[in-house]
Amino acid sequence: MELTRNHSLKNLNTFGFNVKAKQYLAVENEENLKNILKKTYADEIFVLGGGSNILLTGDLDFTVLHINLKGISVVNESQDTVIIKAKAGENWHDFVQYCIAKDYGGLENLSLIPGNVGTAPIQNIGAYGVELQDYFVECEAINRQTLETKTFTKEECNFGYRNSVFKNELKNQYIITSVTFRLTKKLHQLHLNYGSISQKLAEMNVEHPTIKEVAEAVIKIRQEKLPDPKQLGNSGSFFKNPIIDKKAFEQLTEKFPEAKYYKISENQYKIPAGWLIDHAGFKGFRKNDAGVHKRQALVLVNYGNATGKEILELANKIKSTIKETYAIDLEMEVNVI
Repeated sequence: MELTRNHSLKNLNTFGFNVKAKQYLAVENEENLKNILKKTYADEIFVLGGGSNILLTGDLDFTVLHINLKGISVVNESQDTVIIKAKAGENWHDFVQYCIAKDYGGLENLSLIPGNVGTAPIQNIGAYGVELQDYFVECEAINRQTLETKTFTKEECNFGYRNSVFKNELKNQYIITSVTFRLTKKLHQLHLNYGSISQKLAEMNVEHPTIKEVAEAVIKIRQEKLPDPKQLGNSGSFFKNPIIDKKAFEQLTEKFPEAKYYKISENQYKIPAGWLIDHAGFKGFRKNDAGVHKRQALVLVNYGNATGKEILELANKIKSTIKETYAIDLEMEVNVI
């Protein structure tokens, strides 16, 4: 464990912004993490995971702790299910692939989502009809002030759409160190009806898919739609899909009958943010090196030398246009620092 000063975070955030941390430490075990917390005020620490869901708008006048805890273990298992724990620093996609290789089912629809395991519950990550909460059992986290380790149940996490207690009441109070999931060992419940998974499987000539083939279909879809952060800086989906009530939905579709939507309940409708941004004319938009991806309007990109402030300026321009055009408030999915 080595502390460095004025440390570049260019390779530690998926937008590729060349911002610097006042001090930087990579933490590889919980004992070291607690020792650092003992010596540093909690409000002087910035916790960094996979760097995939943050928008860094400038240098950080903090000590950046890069959570690099590693390890995957089976806690318990029966004939039908397995309880599996992953440390916070494990790469999310690599963990999903590990589970698929073991024929543990449940997370296959969440393949190729960038980031690490430890940040996944904060966002309650989701894709193609599946959310993390569907297979979540508990997570362990260290209180940044008291240094006590607490186990959070699913109910205590208060999961919502791209939301959890860690983004609200307990924001910046805990550091997640591990996450535990309940997955299936047989009779896997496949989720094929959301998005174009069934269509992609048909193109692959797969009639009775395994979880591995579902994952392959999801990966193909994501690779076709989304840019690789290693090639083009981005954080994946930049905005949440807005959820509106029936009255707002009727007003929207009266004015824009072609609007895409998903009915959630009798009084709630989810409107794809990508559709709103695309039809507002932003798909492929570019100002200097800050832009909107040409194939997926939900993704803002850094073409090389954009700053976080320029990406934020573009995001705010999109938000104001969507509000003016559709009377819908877009909420950013990324955390602005």
